[in-house]
Amino acid sequence: MNALAERIIGGENISESVALELSNSVPLEDLCAAANEVREHFLGRRVDTCSIMNAKSGRCSEDCKWCAQSARHNTGCEIYGCVSPQKALEHATKAKAAGIRRFSLVTSGRALSKAEVDAMCAAFEEISKLGGLELCGSFGLLGIDDLRRLKNAGMGRIHCNLETAPSKFPQLCTTHTISDKIETLRAAREVGMTLCSGGIIGMGETRAQRFELAEQLAKLGVDSIPVNILQPIKNTPLESVEPLEQEEILLAFAMFRLINPRAHIRFAGGRASIAGAQERALKSGISGVLMGDMLTTVGSGIDADFEMLRRLGYEY
Repeated sequence: MNALAERIIGGENISESVALELSNSVPLEDLCAAANEVREHFLGRRVDTCSIMNAKSGRCSEDCKWCAQSARHNTGCEIYGCVSPQKALEHATKAKAAGIRRFSLVTSGRALSKAEVDAMCAAFEEISKLGGLELCGSFGLLGIDDLRRLKNAGMGRIHCNLETAPSKFPQLCTTHTISDKIETLRAAREVGMTLCSGGIIGMGETRAQRFELAEQLAKLGVDSIPVNILQPIKNTPLESVEPLEQEEILLAFAMFRLINPRAHIRFAGGRASIAGAQERALKSGISGVLMGDMLTTVGSGIDADFEMLRRLGYEY
């Protein structure tokens, strides 16, 4: 495994097929150790911290089977339009005071309307005055003109999850395609944004499909990869999906790192499902942490997260 880490550090790319072979033939602890070695080489001991705000909730037109905010699923999620710039500023101020490095506004829906782009630009302009925060946005499918406006307002990074492997995506969403998402990511890079894109594991995909997603993200050269663990939500089509075993989750973290050696592999939604193994995960390739509440589910406590990072000797 030291040799594997050295080959990756030397520039070798690990494909989906190689990852699958390794996962079937090498003990998990060895793969996690190799992932940790690669992570420390490229990213050191620093953990990239971020927090999100649900800046527009519910009534989404899309049919994503995992999502509480789809209008097609009667989940009882909160519904409201775009928040005011002042409300966004309040949340960003709290994130900065807590010591979080990045702050993201996230909206439901296929894409922002022109009026909603105006609202998000105004929010970013206000938050930019704070200083000390890297600003991100997750706004669905956007074209280059709107992305350029958002970039000029202060949004330096786009978040647009591929969600799952290209071979699995049509089974989970039919109202847009993974190609639509890739087009948005490429347009964002063209205007000078960095890219945050990952997915959700545990939606009925195979192990090979998890590695397929990781390889697709590597091909796109994304900078940050949030790895969410499905939290089945009542009245969504995935409410009865069997949860992944803890070892399978740790394997996913390790292989996402080995396939994407330079990207931040990020703890995201669903961390409660590995509450007893988060420290192991941080030694399995994780280098980023989404802190605080998620969009429609409760997340991890910010103070507890920082205490864990300090105890383990990480910088943030």
